[in-house]
Amino acid sequence: MSPGLALARRRLAQAPAVLAIVITGGFLLLEAAPGDAVDAYVASLGGDAGFVRELRERWGLDRSVWTRFLLYLAGLVTGDLGVSLAFDRPVAELVLERLPITLALAAAATSLALLLGAGLGLLCGSRPGGLADRLASAFVLALNATPSFWLGIVLVLVFAVRLRWLPSAGIETIGAGYAGVARLLDVARHMVLPVLTLGLVYAALYARVLRAGMVEAWRSDFVRAARAKGLPRKRLVLAHVARNALVPLLTVLGLHGAAMVGGSVVVESLFAVPGLGRLAFEAVIARDHALLVGIVLVCALLVILLNLVVDLLYGRLDPRIELASERR
Repeated sequence: MSPGLALARRRLAQAPAVLAIVITGGFLLLEAAPGDAVDAYVASLGGDAGFVRELRERWGLDRSVWTRFLLYLAGLVTGDLGVSLAFDRPVAELVLERLPITLALAAAATSLALLLGAGLGLLCGSRPGGLADRLASAFVLALNATPSFWLGIVLVLVFAVRLRWLPSAGIETIGAGYAGVARLLDVARHMVLPVLTLGLVYAALYARVLRAGMVEAWRSDFVRAARAKGLPRKRLVLAHVARNALVPLLTVLGLHGAAMVGGSVVVESLFAVPGLGRLAFEAVIARDHALLVGIVLVCALLVILLNLVVDLLYGRLDPRIELASERR
């Protein structure tokens, strides 16, 4: 069996234990928090004590925590994530409806962050200490210190309010009736500002990580040997220095998979994007525990898959990592 398949088998074998911890921790922590869906419902619409008692019985919230937890686990075995009390719809249906939007937003933002971050990192790390490195590092540091919500507000004020080039909210123009390519272009225009807001901050982080890896690689013996052989600088930077600096960048990318989805909560709420992040925000407001646990479970699955891809890419970038995993 190849080392890649062996690694994938090990990671997939660990996944059930990880998911069990996520489900148990998520469910019990939410239950330990004060208030539930009935409290949120009554706080918004009102109701007397009799109505509250009836509502708790109807929604099954009058049962003990452990009874509800066991019933939830029994449903998971059959693939049932429960029913959202706030939306009165199956949780799986809601998540599958919103998930593609968040995945598209995260994929576009990650692509932007990697392209821009890699470009800035290469600019800084190709000649550490030079003028381009100092100027680009100052820009990257300022961008990294900028909160995403503040950056989003600034982008809305500039490109949506003042210049009127881009829409400020939503995923498409309501009532426009676009179809086919026209609809795709309309959705793309609405996604520009959310993608910029989510991707620029991560681009700064990736640029700093790549620069740090390249600075470390310049001190390596194999780079000194390659320079002594008279390799062209472009080939030296791309094939030797930058390639070895991509390993820590991949590590950060895998670790920030969950952060990218979590960051979409702020961005999707700011731009009224009907994705998984906004759904999580609405579930928190409604104290819809079943919906929140379902979102956390799906996010955990995405993070597991992303980290599996990152682990497989390690061996492609550095064969020593693949050989070490094979020996274990």
